[in-house]
Amino acid sequence: MSGIPGEAPRYTLAKSPIFKVEASVEEGMVRLRAAGPLARLPFVKSALGIADGQIPVMAGEQLILSTWFPPIPSRAFDRLVRSYLKSSLGIRTPDQVTISITEECPNRCLHCALPDSGRHHRLEPGEIRDIVGQVLDLGTTLVIFDGGEPTTYRDLPDLVGSVDDRAISTIFTSGTGFSAKLARELKEAGLYAVNVSLDSPREEEHDRMRGRSGAFRDAMLAVKSALDVGLLVDLYVVVRSDNVSEIDGFHRLAREIGAHELTFFEVVPVGRWSDELGSVLSEVDHAALDEFVSGASSPRVFSVPAAFREFGCFAGRNWMHVTPEGDVYPCACLPRTAGNVRKDPVKKIWRKMAKLPYRDSRTCPARRSRL
Repeated sequence: MSGIPGEAPRYTLAKSPIFKVEASVEEGMVRLRAAGPLARLPFVKSALGIADGQIPVMAGEQLILSTWFPPIPSRAFDRLVRSYLKSSLGIRTPDQVTISITEECPNRCLHCALPDSGRHHRLEPGEIRDIVGQVLDLGTTLVIFDGGEPTTYRDLPDLVGSVDDRAISTIFTSGTGFSAKLARELKEAGLYAVNVSLDSPREEEHDRMRGRSGAFRDAMLAVKSALDVGLLVDLYVVVRSDNVSEIDGFHRLAREIGAHELTFFEVVPVGRWSDELGSVLSEVDHAALDEFVSGASSPRVFSVPAAFREFGCFAGRNWMHVTPEGDVYPCACLPRTAGNVRKDPVKKIWRKMAKLPYRDSRTCPARRSRL
């Protein structure tokens, strides 16, 4: 960070003879200034557009653009910038890797992409630490611990601690089991952010979708526990045609409870959810979501469907997912096995994904045809 008294602080996002980017926060918005030959490339301009003019999560000694990105400055963010530059040359990096460490979960979510098979599949701690090491060596800058419900995994803090400063780590949780004690342990282990999933800002509807009374209360307690120890919090909403009318309510709730970010993801017909249940967003729904996001005030709102339309499908290009059985998918919502970590190195599996036919698709391939 640099700056002089009376001026907005400036943060250096990238600095080289051919590419330099500085950011400042002016009137609550991030403003980017780019220079150099690479700054004129269409892909680079689009990537910068993710942050330029957006509300940041936090601005102080470090600038945090989103709970999905490493802080600036940091070693992890420098690696992410290099990954983006290599991407413009056609070199793929698994920037974001989700590891479903267990399928155990007390909820029965109607849209669960990984319903419990009854066999309680799980990855062993040593296996998970090995996977983390392999993906960090590949250039990963965001490691997400998922489930099932990851809070049921006793060694979760130790696993978080295996992610070094080359990346940030987050967990996806329904809130169940996310106690104040666990929050402290995860913070001390180096956890960056918590994604608390939510299906409705209304308690009774959220509990119905989760198949369990008390699920909404658990989610709200998890948010409080995370905030109390200084963790970043993102409310993660799976948007359907029957809850898209509540997007303003989700945003109000996020502001009231102090969440740093609100993320919208479109429902996918996979796992327990099927085409027969409907609720995939229509063009009108997408337009309503886009209009809301473009005019939303703090906290920051991130729309994954909008990012898909701008940059194409991330599955197998920037994303990778490992199941509790060790299978590797391009994305958690695209259960097409490219290999298994118990049989092959992650690097070999990642290279195999380069041949996927839908990597440049502007829509999620899981929505184009039923899986």
